[in-house]
Amino acid sequence: MRLLPRTADANARRVVIGRSLRAVADGFVSIILPAYLLALGLDAFEVGVVGTATLLGSAGLTLVVGFIIGRFGHRGPLLAAAGLMALTGLGFAGFQAFWPLLAVAFIGTLNPSSGDVSVFLPIEQSLLAQSVDDHDRTALFAHYGLAGSLMGAAGTLLAALPDLAAGSLGLTPLGAMQALFGLYAGIGLVAAWVYRGIDEPAHHQRPKVQPLGPSRGIVYRLAALFSIDAFSGGLLVQSLLALWLFQTFGISVAAVASVFFWTGILSALSLLAAVPIARRIGLVRTMVFTHLPSNFCLLAIPFVSDLGVVIALLLLRSALSQMDVPTRNSYVMAVVTPPERPAAASVTSVPRSLASALGPVIAGWLFSVSTFGWPLLLGGLLKSGYDVALLLTFSHVRPPEEQPTKTPG
Repeated sequence: MRLLPRTADANARRVVIGRSLRAVADGFVSIILPAYLLALGLDAFEVGVVGTATLLGSAGLTLVVGFIIGRFGHRGPLLAAAGLMALTGLGFAGFQAFWPLLAVAFIGTLNPSSGDVSVFLPIEQSLLAQSVDDHDRTALFAHYGLAGSLMGAAGTLLAALPDLAAGSLGLTPLGAMQALFGLYAGIGLVAAWVYRGIDEPAHHQRPKVQPLGPSRGIVYRLAALFSIDAFSGGLLVQSLLALWLFQTFGISVAAVASVFFWTGILSALSLLAAVPIARRIGLVRTMVFTHLPSNFCLLAIPFVSDLGVVIALLLLRSALSQMDVPTRNSYVMAVVTPPERPAAASVTSVPRSLASALGPVIAGWLFSVSTFGWPLLLGGLLKSGYDVALLLTFSHVRPPEEQPTKTPG
């Protein structure tokens, strides 16, 4: 069975492997982060502030990605990001006071969400787009997302280790969580080893990278809409959802890890469905028509008091909500010229990161004053508005593979 599209090159394989490794780390960190911070004595609002710092720092780094790729290529920035990931893990394992942790969160690569919002993302997107033929581009992004979702789901199970270690190895839960941050650092080093093998052409042979030109208007409109989606997603990052489940239903870290394992598996399976659906109805319609039903699940969850029903709604949402990820990434790369792709990846990622950074601190404050799921309700409403606006604005802007074929004569 072919794991990647036929036209994908060796660089694409290395990027997917790197993403898989990082997803394992993101999976357990997104769950143990709130538990770790609560164990250190922080409150829900401070947990939200740390989550916001991680996203703001990622946005700042992402802002210069287009320039960095044009000057240094892809391999060097990926190696630097992997090194920063290792230092981030060591920082969280070593510090226990709020302000040092906040500084590490801002500077580092920690990801409080189930998806990838780090500086790695635009670098890898740009490299993937030039590592495959146009007709396989969406499939490659789907496999990239699939690897991330599956390995992220596996990573969530590691979040149960502190509870197991406390019972069988005699470690304190806090010590076990610090060990997991050490594992996060180790994964960063392994990812760096993988990225070392990326085949980077000589500087004079690289495709010329340029700022946004003819595609500027499309990219700016997409960035504005993506920011709305990202802000609402920031209200629902996995760390804050875990915090809400801890506080509202009193369930353990191991139980939350199990829930997010299955949401991750369903998200991964949905990515496979995104490719044939997109080929049939188009990228924009796939983004919208799969996203809207998942938002209705979000709108319902705050009004449900039964944990079993809440989990069922979270699972149903996960089976639908991620189909827009590979289609969105593919769409952005498709509607710009090849030299503009690094700039387009950066311009669409930075506002997303900045907008999503506002969400955790707002959600943390809302959870500190009420157990009602206000962030879920607000997130569902905003995401639904984004979907409708995207369909109305871009349904007529088609990527090359969706253009009508002209018949000779």
